[in-house]
Amino acid sequence: MVLLAVLVVVVMAIVGALLSLALRLTRSEATAFLLVVMFSNGGNYGLPVVSFAFGQDALSYGTVFFLTGSVLTNTVGAFLAAAGRRSVRTALTSVLRIPALYGIAAAMLVLTTGAPMPAALLRPISMLSDAALPLMILVLGMQLERAGRPKRPALVAAAVCASLLIAPLAALGLTSLFGVTGAARQAVVVLSSMPVAVATTILALEFDASPDFVTGAVFLSTILSPLTLTPIIAYVR
Repeated sequence: MVLLAVLVVVVMAIVGALLSLALRLTRSEATAFLLVVMFSNGGNYGLPVVSFAFGQDALSYGTVFFLTGSVLTNTVGAFLAAAGRRSVRTALTSVLRIPALYGIAAAMLVLTTGAPMPAALLRPISMLSDAALPLMILVLGMQLERAGRPKRPALVAAAVCASLLIAPLAALGLTSLFGVTGAARQAVVVLSSMPVAVATTILALEFDASPDFVTGAVFLSTILSPLTLTPIIAYVR
């Protein structure tokens, strides 16, 4: 699952880079375009869909896939967003200010060492985790409410087409290549087919990486996603 998540992002990075060259985008435009194309909304959209459509087994696989994508979003994605208007050194420094990285490091430390978690700490974390999916759906709605008319609708359309049409094909090809079947294949393909990640709007706003373009891509891809997700879910079932 980790390898597939990384490879899907790599394939989409190559697709995004080729499209950026074909569209003759500037550096800042190209980094925003890559940010949109590479990262899908696996959390507040993808995991609920996987859970409702395929059940707990697929959700377990999907969680690993999503967490890998979340790490990439908060590292590679943050670097891309910062690199559009800053030096490489400054962009790398900006990544170290992402709070999620330290949460991930703490979780990995606990998992690796097997250290027991105190009940006073574990219970509130468990309660927050139970509320995560519904809260993510609310956050998605809040982000969509902020969307406006993009300045370059053709560019937004190109990014949305790549996210909704090319990413599923990449996931189907990679799962076939590695012989992944069943619930794992369902999770990988559906999560890869999700619209643009909402987290990209946060990164775009934080680092001034064409936030209007990114928000427009999130909005349009989310609105159109039922048209592509429905046949994909039916196919992988």
